[in-house]
Amino acid sequence: MAKQNAFERFKGTPGYIASGPLVDAVNCAIALERPLLIKGEPGTGKTVLARHVAEGLGMPLINWHIKSTTKAIDGLYVYDTVQRLNDSRFGGGDVSDIARYIKLGPIGQSFAAETRQVLLIDEVDKADLEFPNDLLHELDEMRFHITETGEEVVAKQRPVVIITSNNEKELPDAFLRRCIFHFIEFPDRNLMKQIVAVHHKNLDAKLLDQVLVKFYWLREQNELRKKPSTSELVDWISALLRSGITTDQLEAHIPFLGALLKKEQDVDALASYDARGGKYPAKWSDLGPRYNQ
Repeated sequence: MAKQNAFERFKGTPGYIASGPLVDAVNCAIALERPLLIKGEPGTGKTVLARHVAEGLGMPLINWHIKSTTKAIDGLYVYDTVQRLNDSRFGGGDVSDIARYIKLGPIGQSFAAETRQVLLIDEVDKADLEFPNDLLHELDEMRFHITETGEEVVAKQRPVVIITSNNEKELPDAFLRRCIFHFIEFPDRNLMKQIVAVHHKNLDAKLLDQVLVKFYWLREQNELRKKPSTSELVDWISALLRSGITTDQLEAHIPFLGALLKKEQDVDALASYDARGGKYPAKWSDLGPRYNQ
């Protein structure tokens, strides 16, 4: 199995604004040949990171999106017994050749690939509690056996493994010990301006300032059950631009709430604020000292 090239490191991409600590975490995981566990609230770019790491390193990306029914063995291989049964009944092929019915899963594909891959294990906490521990041996040893054929699959190139979690469940300590961990903090206003610039080039500075004032004010409202995320901000700006909303119009209210708030209770909370005659902030000083940067 090939060893890590000392000069192969992630430096970011033009399409993904990564903080310095996040870039360092990616490169630490590559250097130590450990999985990188990424946590952070939804919409902060955890899943998209893997695509940009693959782009930045010039490697193919293999996605494994975890569901509540996913088992660890699914990532290694699947034995298609149904197809074999059909072939035995209808004469579809040599059913004695079991290898024909073995399909490699995402982990198996990343091991078998001739070139180094980036493997994304997305939302690992959606599966049952034993799922992360069931992956430990294979991710440590970079090899596994196919029981039905006796074949051993050994990684030709150690993949760069990125694992995301939404903190829906506690992950086992044994699993955490084997990972490099990074929590993606929610972007501050300066970093957010850089992120927005990737998606909306040449956005009017006054409009952007007014958008961010409203956005961060919304996130400060304690009654909201789901705070708007970065991805929702990008969509909201698209709606504002397509409708021709001006900076002056945006000062007085928050249009297209459906792009920002995704729960009925949150929309009702803002409607109640309007009914009480609440005023929306128009400048950063309205949000308090920590926003007056």
